[in-house]
Amino acid sequence: MAVVHELWVDGQPASQADLTYHALFNYGAFTSFGVENGGVRGLDLHLARLEASALELFGEPVHEGRLRALIRSALAGRQEAWLRVSLFSPEVWTREPHWIGAPKVMIGVFTRPTPLAGGVRLQPQVYGREAAHLKHSATFGLLRARRVARQAGFDDALFTDPSGLISEGSLWNIGFWRGDEVIWPQASMLEGVAQTLIRQGLDHGGVRQHLRPVTLDDLPDFDGAFLCNSATPAAAIAAIGDHQFGGATDLSRMIEAAWRSNPCQTI
Repeated sequence: MAVVHELWVDGQPASQADLTYHALFNYGAFTSFGVENGGVRGLDLHLARLEASALELFGEPVHEGRLRALIRSALAGRQEAWLRVSLFSPEVWTREPHWIGAPKVMIGVFTRPTPLAGGVRLQPQVYGREAAHLKHSATFGLLRARRVARQAGFDDALFTDPSGLISEGSLWNIGFWRGDEVIWPQASMLEGVAQTLIRQGLDHGGVRQHLRPVTLDDLPDFDGAFLCNSATPAAAIAAIGDHQFGGATDLSRMIEAAWRSNPCQTI
C-alpha cells in the first residue's frame, strides 16, 4: 500500500471529525493522479471530473481555482507525489441525505504506487458498478471482486453483464488490439483519464480506434489486450478466463508512449 504522508481537508490537517465521517460513510467522489516535475498529465480532465461529480452528488460546484489552490497547498512545493483528491460533506448522512452545497475537499499525499506488471490474468465476473460513470467512494464491490479473483488464482477481475458484454476492470479500463487498430469496449463504465489520454495520443499518432460492444465470445478475434489507469498507463493482459493472448509484444510500449505524448499540465 502507498504510504500516506499527509491528509488535508480544505487546506488544513484532517480533523478527527473528518476522519470519523470517512470511517462511517462513503458518500462522495474522488480522483487520483501522479505529479511529475510539478505537473500532471490530464489535470484538466481530473478537475473536470471533480467538478461534474460535485454538481451531481452535492448540487454545487467546487470550482477549478479552489481545487488548484488546495492541490498546490498540499504539495507544498513538492515536484513528485501521488495525490487522491476526494469530495465529501459531513452534512450528508443516512438520516439527512438531502443537503445541497459545495463539498469539502480532502487531499491525500502519497508515495507513488508501483505500476501493475504485465502478464495479467483476469477472471470474468458478472458485476456492474453503481453509478458507473462516477469515480465514487463506494469501493466495497471492487475490492471484493479483486479478492474473489485472487482466491481463484487470477490477478484481478474483469466485469461483464450477464450476456458477457465487457465493461471495465476493478480499478482500470481495458482495451484490445487487432491488426493495426485498437478497440475500446462500449458499455456502462467509468471513462478513465488514462484511457482518454491514450485515445488522444493514438489519434495524434494516426492509430485507428473503434468504440464498440465487446463480449467474451469476441476474445479470439483480438491479437492482444491491455489495461490502463493513471498509475499504470499500460499493462499487457495474458489471459481472460481460459482465453490466452499471444503476440502483440510491442502493444504495451505503444500504449504507454501514447499516454506519455500528452504533456504534463501546470497546477
